[in-house]
Amino acid sequence: MSLAAGTLLGPYEITTALGAGGMGEVYRARDTRLDRTVAIKVLPAQFAVDTVRKQRFEREAKAISQLNHPHICILHDVGSQDGIEYLVMERVEGETLAKRLEKGPLPLEQVVKWRSTWTVCRLPTHPKRSRAAGV
Repeated sequence: MSLAAGTLLGPYEITTALGAGGMGEVYRARDTRLDRTVAIKVLPAQFAVDTVRKQRFEREAKAISQLNHPHICILHDVGSQDGIEYLVMERVEGETLAKRLEKGPLPLEQVVKWRSTWTVCRLPTHPKRSRAAGV
């Protein structure tokens, strides 16, 4: 993780790192304008210069902004500051899937339910479907 607590991205103050993956780093932050907790996904610096990954990040933002589903967080804002590209999303409290799996396998009914939801939510963000829809 590369952003320290107290770092400001626009009106958002980073408070703690939450995790990192192949497409970004995620932080808990405070929206100083509305006094609320948000999640900020940052495109890592090493990817910010990669036009393909930057386009994918932008496509993700456009796709998320067009979705409305209880299992998809709300996109509040997008921004760029000092070469840092970021998405500001609703912060949803809860257990990660990895943490849940430490307790044992999920019941088949839950997997089927989540998988069908994931498929419905993922379809609009698929690169081929996104381009066809102008996202």
